[in-house]
Amino acid sequence: MTIRIGNAPCSWGVEFAGDPRNPDWRDVLRENAEAGYGGIELGPVGFMPEDPPQVAEALDEYGLTLIGGVVFRPFHDPGQWEDVLDGSVRTCKALTAHGAQHLVLIDSISPRRAPTAGRADAAEQMDAAEWAAYRDRIAHVAKMGAEEYGLTVGIHAHAAGFMDFEPELERLLDEVDDSILKICFDTGHHSYAGFDPVAFMERHMDRISYMHFKDIDPAVKADVIAKGTGFYEACGQGIFCNLGDGDVDFPRVRQILLDAGFDGWCTVEQDCDPTLPDTDPLRDAKINRAYLASIGF
Repeated sequence: MTIRIGNAPCSWGVEFAGDPRNPDWRDVLRENAEAGYGGIELGPVGFMPEDPPQVAEALDEYGLTLIGGVVFRPFHDPGQWEDVLDGSVRTCKALTAHGAQHLVLIDSISPRRAPTAGRADAAEQMDAAEWAAYRDRIAHVAKMGAEEYGLTVGIHAHAAGFMDFEPELERLLDEVDDSILKICFDTGHHSYAGFDPVAFMERHMDRISYMHFKDIDPAVKADVIAKGTGFYEACGQGIFCNLGDGDVDFPRVRQILLDAGFDGWCTVEQDCDPTLPDTDPLRDAKINRAYLASIGF
């Protein structure tokens, strides 16, 4: 059994491929390696060049493994289905070109859900027909990733989308076969949603194929939930703090992984606003890696 630790471009503020604020992709790879990580995620497809030899050369230069990639698209919006499929196919192709394993599906932020992130009791719910179509779109991409590309596909709950709260995640898991859909479990988003990540892991470890390590500042969380603050504004306020400084019990997370014989990657994600003066992704990446090492990762 080997637990390996990686990081992701979102820890450098990379959320969308075309954002002019994004750092150079090679700088992200270089700093990721400098901070002590052995792997990195793809980031939004198009952030790294869609030219496999060019990316392979850079990964080799910095001694990095490509772990997986995220499709962060509006699965909730039937009018955006072509965009979802485009991002999904391009991500699958990029991952298979480098032997990466994990395809992560995230329903992106919806204006209908953004004001109630972290407040399950107040959040708008889909009706039965809308849910069924939404579930089927997720299942379609999961089946494609698993069966056509040989990837391990995980659903990832995310604040301010329609796959946010624990009951929604568990409903989806009940309705989509585990042969095509596993869980990419994000400790921070589960806490943001108002649920206990440790308790969820204890119940569902048999379906978790991949981990995202994220911590949550409880004071910031309480403030943004009370005020209905938007997700990206909350990132700018530091809701995702350094690992070990928030409310996620990472020593217990580690023990659950060990007890389950987990073998694979755990990826640090610390979404941030790179334009803020006190933001230093390399510093935080080093702090997070040191913290994980201190508790046995």
